[in-house]
Formats: sequence, structure tokens, C-alpha cells
Amino acid sequence: MGSDISDATSFAENTETLLEFPDNRLLIDLCGQLDSNLSKIEMGTGAVIHHRGNQLLISGESHEKKHAETALRSMYARLEQGRPLESGDVDAAIRMPKEVFDEPGANDQIEMFKGDRLEFRTRKKIVEPRTKSQMAYVKSLFSNELVFGLGPAGTGKTYLAVAAAVSNYLEGNVDRIILARPAVEAGERLGFLPGDMKEKIDPYMQPLYDALNDFLPGKQVAKMIEERQIEIAPLAFMRGRTLSNAFVVLDEAQNATTMQMKMFLTRLGENSRMAINGDMSQVDLPKGVMSGLIEAERVLRKVDGIGFTYFTAEDVVRHPMVAKIIRAYDAAHARDV
Repeated sequence: MGSDISDATSFAENTETLLEFPDNRLLIDLCGQLDSNLSKIEMGTGAVIHHRGNQLLISGESHEKKHAETALRSMYARLEQGRPLESGDVDAAIRMPKEVFDEPGANDQIEMFKGDRLEFRTRKKIVEPRTKSQMAYVKSLFSNELVFGLGPAGTGKTYLAVAAAVSNYLEGNVDRIILARPAVEAGERLGFLPGDMKEKIDPYMQPLYDALNDFLPGKQVAKMIEERQIEIAPLAFMRGRTLSNAFVVLDEAQNATTMQMKMFLTRLGENSRMAINGDMSQVDLPKGVMSGLIEAERVLRKVDGIGFTYFTAEDVVRHPMVAKIIRAYDAAHARDV
């Protein structure tokens, strides 16, 4: 990767790094419209980047230059492979800590991704991790039969888990996808809502439908649901079942009770994988009712073969304001404690 990019570092006693890119068409995409991608990298790294023809001159502190160079090299390598460079990919290149790359640095990023299969292929797109915690989560999804993703909203827990489910189904590793959520918001009010049970439950399952539709054509999703190759159901509907040859995702697991969580975990059958996602700071259960996710984390975190990945506000990949909101609430909670 990046083997044709040349370096020159003889400016002002090594205070500047010069990168030269052989393909001007790729360089245009690398820089973005009106050099918008370069501006993003400057803001994210603290380095200053000057665009001169087919060259980029990077100045700043040593760690700032290295950070910017790492991001630029990984972005250019992506373009060399014919992959689009979207805004989220630029953010990922900036945010991914340098320590996740094998030495000598960013030149090995794409090969590492390919060698470790750190991507999910779906009908509509290739899904890749965009933060260090997301990378750890994806590795865990590949290597463990039971995986917990714990952290705030917007960190990609559900999105990556559903992508893993779709990818495993398309590769023939499983026969079906099962997506579940506790419908705690509905409570006893379900009977008062209009429609049949599916119409009452569907609003609480909508985030799972949204994720599926991001990876599969709508008609295929509808057909798979009709043929029960995809099941989307409340957690309570899992009782008494054995979930074999399936990729199972439990979303919003912090709202499962201890008994529900144990029931769900023990549904795992042969040739199945299970991903449990939740935010332990957002429990909506009645006061005094213990969250099954909190209990499961305490009881199972040292069990071999079970993976735990912890996300923070730094892993939020939604609007930047979401991360600020989460940090503000965390800080307020810390003061109250």
C-alpha cells in the first residue's frame, strides 16, 4: 500500500514532511472538494497541510505530522483499491489511533484489514470499523460465539452487529438472522395500541429494520422476513426456543431483566453466534429491577470464549454533537457521584 508515494523530509531541519502522489485523479479525491478533506485532517491532527500540485507538504509537531501522514496514506490506499472515500472514511482515518497499525505505520493498514477480515460485505456496501473500539468489536464478532458490546448510543454497536449477521448469512455460515429487543417502553400499554401484535411491536423494532435496509434491498428483506430467514421480535418471544444455525442480536439489552437475560443467553444453539448490545447508563426498567445486562457483565466477563467490548463517547460516529452530549452527561454524573 502506498508504495508509489514518495517522501522528502529535508525542509527546515526536518520540521516538514513532503508526500508526492503519482495519480492526480486519486489525489483530487483524496483532497476533497475545495480541499475539504485536508481541512478535516488539519482540524483532527493539529498539522498544517499545503497542497502543491501533486504534492502535500505537512508541517507541525512530530506527532501531528505522523498522525496526518498516517491518515493521508490510509485514505490514498483506499482510493487505490477503487473504494469510495466518504466523509465517514476520512473521520475514521483521523480517529483510528496510530497504535492499531503494524509498524512501520499506516502503510500496513489495508493489508491488516484484509488479513484480519475486519470488514463485512453486504448486498449494498462494505462495512468497516471506524474507531479502535469498533475494530476490537469486529474482531470479537469474528472470533467469539458470544459477544457483548457495551457503551453509549451512536457508537455503532447495533449497526456492526446487524452487518455481521447479514454478512454471515450471505456467506452461508448461518441459515437465519434473529434480531430481538426488550419492548419495555410498551409495557402493559400494548393492549391499548391499535392493530395486531406485529403492528404494536414494530415501532420498537424499527432501528433493527433500519439497519437491515442499509445492508439489503428492501424487497429481499421483506422476502426473508416472510420466509422466516429473518426474525425480528421482542425478547419475550424467545422463551422456550433453541436458536440453532443463526446469527442472533439482542439490542438495548440493558432493558432486559436478570431472568430474561439468562433465558436469552441459554437459547444459544449449535452453529450459532450471538451479539448482545446495550448501554448500562440508560436502563429504563422500573425502579428496583436489576438490569440483566449489568448482571451478565459482572458474572460472565471472565468466561473464556465470551468477548466484551467497551465503547465511550470517543467512539460516537453520529453527529459530533452526540459525543459532546454524552461527555457532558458523563461529567455531570461523575460530579453527582
